[in-house]
Amino acid sequence: LRMRPRPPEGGAADGRAVPVRGPPRVGCGGRLSCGRRREGWQRRRKMAAAALRAWFWNERFWLPHNVTWADLAGEPGPPGSGLQYPRAGHVLSAFPLALGIFAVRLLFERFIAKPCAIKLGIQDSGPHRAQPNAILEKVFTSITKSPDGKRLEGLSKQLDWDVRKIQRWFRQRRNQDKPTTLTKFCESMWRFTFYLSIFVYGIRFLWTAPWFWDTRQCWYNYPFQPLTSRLYYYYILELAFYWSLMFSQFTDIKRKDFLIMFVHHLATIGLITFSYMNNMVRVGTLVLCLHDASDFLLEAAKLANYAKYQRLCDAFFMLFGVVFIVTRLGIYPFWILNTTLFESWELIGPYPSWWLFNGLLVTLQVLHVIWSYLIVRTAYKALVRGKV
Repeated sequence: LRMRPRPPEGGAADGRAVPVRGPPRVGCGGRLSCGRRREGWQRRRKMAAAALRAWFWNERFWLPHNVTWADLAGEPGPPGSGLQYPRAGHVLSAFPLALGIFAVRLLFERFIAKPCAIKLGIQDSGPHRAQPNAILEKVFTSITKSPDGKRLEGLSKQLDWDVRKIQRWFRQRRNQDKPTTLTKFCESMWRFTFYLSIFVYGIRFLWTAPWFWDTRQCWYNYPFQPLTSRLYYYYILELAFYWSLMFSQFTDIKRKDFLIMFVHHLATIGLITFSYMNNMVRVGTLVLCLHDASDFLLEAAKLANYAKYQRLCDAFFMLFGVVFIVTRLGIYPFWILNTTLFESWELIGPYPSWWLFNGLLVTLQVLHVIWSYLIVRTAYKALVRGKV
């Protein structure tokens, strides 16, 4: 507001200055300028998002030469046939399905796995709990879980406890945080059930698939290969399960191969997603089925071990080791990698996403070698001890 004197005729009788509202400002702080800037930001943000989408979905990266996304937008069969090509949006349905699988797992472990464990004599009792002690608890949580001799002597003088008593307290406190046998049994029973079910479904589906018997069928007429409903459900269910494992891995029992399993889950999810988006689903089903062939045997060995059926545990573990090494170090490189690296090169030729897909497959093979070494080492120790 600006103040200026006005003549008595049109203003105050005594000639005092009266406020006069000036014209609206359209400067840096005005509403019009802010609105224009906001519109500019939104326009630039939309342009950046469109550029990012165009860069990510670059046809020259995902598809073979002379193939566009428009070529895969239509129906491969006659109208009303229900056939279609894979869509990138299909993989989004795996996220709610993964949450559903996780919910089913919780119900399964509570109402099926837990009663089975109790019938087998597995109790829900954990290890003996350590005697409450504020000083030792503070050392355990904030300093060290395995104190050395010097610290043990200091604690012994501070608490007037024997050193062996303090060592026993720390051992009990470490065991106190370990999951119970019942918890481990329920987790393994869920994985055993899913792995066995999906493996049986995959074998029944692939038994009638032509590319199961002739891997070159994976590349004939690629990428114009229609997606059947059974193939879609098999693929999306596997993807959703591995996403559920990613969710639960941070709450499940922590194992020594946590980092290796994390890399494995990432590589598997990447393989399933990328192979689906560029319609490499035929060879993808072979990879999935091959990996499911041995997983349920390992979980069966764990179940037998938790139930204290030692001979059955040893038998399942030895069978698992044989199947794992045969499938991962024999069939996988000479059957799967042979068709993805050499037969596909011959029939369709390489392109950018082809290199990504095969890079992930080779990453899995490296993990297979590491796991095979761990399995052989465990089997050797079991033979020396007489049990797994």
